[in-house]
Amino acid sequence: MQRRGPKGEGAEGVTIVDIAREAGVSIKTVSRVINREDGVGPEARARIEALIARLGYRPNVAARLLSSRRSYLIGVIFLRMGAYHYIGEIQAGAMRACRRAGYQLVVEQVGEGVDGARETLIQTLRAGRFDGLILTPPVCDDPELLNVVESHGLAYVRIAPGGDFGRSPYVFMDDVLAARQITDRLLDLGHRRIAFIDGPPEHTAATRRRHGYLAALGARGVTPCADLIQSGDFESLSGFEAAERLLDLSDPPTAIFAANDGMAVGVLAAAAKRGLSVPGSLSVVGFDDSPVAASAWPRLTTVHQPVAEMAEAAADMLIDGFGDKRFRGRTLVRQLDYRVVDRASTASPRKSTSGL
Repeated sequence: MQRRGPKGEGAEGVTIVDIAREAGVSIKTVSRVINREDGVGPEARARIEALIARLGYRPNVAARLLSSRRSYLIGVIFLRMGAYHYIGEIQAGAMRACRRAGYQLVVEQVGEGVDGARETLIQTLRAGRFDGLILTPPVCDDPELLNVVESHGLAYVRIAPGGDFGRSPYVFMDDVLAARQITDRLLDLGHRRIAFIDGPPEHTAATRRRHGYLAALGARGVTPCADLIQSGDFESLSGFEAAERLLDLSDPPTAIFAANDGMAVGVLAAAAKRGLSVPGSLSVVGFDDSPVAASAWPRLTTVHQPVAEMAEAAADMLIDGFGDKRFRGRTLVRQLDYRVVDRASTASPRKSTSGL
């Protein structure tokens, strides 16, 4: 079926009329399925959804806007745009879900600082006519910003929130267990002086990764040393500076776990500056599995975080919840898997070290 529909309603000329005729249902029934509304039995809904997928039908957004109270816009809200890989993965995943359902994705950044972010978010929501929002860290953990979203009556799904879990649906991965597992890799290699470079305090994912690191040490009877935990801000320069401080210690670490790949690359630079071989003199691990982890030299051992998949799941949850008046008050949760990616930046320490 490749008919040219009126006003080019659907992809490749397929229209809602064609879908209704092929499925043997009314146009209104097809419309209810497309708009995720109630009133359609499971068998008919499955048949219509299968036809939509097979025929490649995509609703005409302009036509839907004229016939609906919805905008068919979903917003993704960021606090800052520095983590380009993370943002790109969020966009790619959310866009996949939006395209399947005929929605458009809009990416918005809110300003730095509580007051600036609040005012920017208010202006964004007034102008955007969003049907719902996907909130990323650390926006998803800021009570003031959540209050702003809720005051506009918008449904939202959070990605990897750090607390207040009953407040909204959310998607997450187990950062604590992942950090514990990659720390265990270093312990299994014989490392005992293992340092950790933390992320910014407003990012609760960094806190969870630190907890996993400490839990792994504690389970092996290794007492953590305050000097081996350094602050960072998820940027490469902060990783470089933290590594400089660690390597200046009278008893420096034999391994460094950075809370993200960007800071781990900074550690590699600090090691290279001092002529230290990685992993011969120093083992380094990161977190995220961003493109830089595979292109760095040596290639980084890290944790693969399913960022795109989390964003796709968040968008699906949001779209599935449209029309459900109870959606915002329901605690829908989806957990996605991670994996440790072993590459070339870790090895056993050259000589045994004393416990911490």
